[in-house]
Amino acid sequence: MIVVLDANVLVSGLLKPYSNAGAIIRLVAVGSLQVAYDARIASEYQEVLARPKFGFSPRDIRHFLAQLKSEGMLVAAPPLSIPLPDSDDAPFLEVAATARCPLVTGNTKHYPVEARKDVQILTPAEFIRLLAR
Repeated sequence: MIVVLDANVLVSGLLKPYSNAGAIIRLVAVGSLQVAYDARIASEYQEVLARPKFGFSPRDIRHFLAQLKSEGMLVAAPPLSIPLPDSDDAPFLEVAATARCPLVTGNTKHYPVEARKDVQILTPAEFIRLLAR
């Protein structure tokens, strides 16, 4: 299955490995989920993971991004027709729409219904329940 992961899910999953977000990260790590991304998303992952407050090692960040690039799905996504409240969220929705896959985020309110197209926006808990079906 292909999925787009908002950076907040990535960080949450790495910091809390036994959470729903952590379960999603484990599924990515073992190859059961493929992450769709573009250069903007990879750059945001790099920037967010490198924040000192999280304490991730540069080596671990490099390994994660290398796995993302080797096993993920690189997508060239056109821009949205409706702007989002925060333009930094646009790449995630654009890639999900292009890849025709769910977007998993801890901030569903950042993606107004009118901008979603046909993209399923799910919290980590909702995504785990979807996978369990």
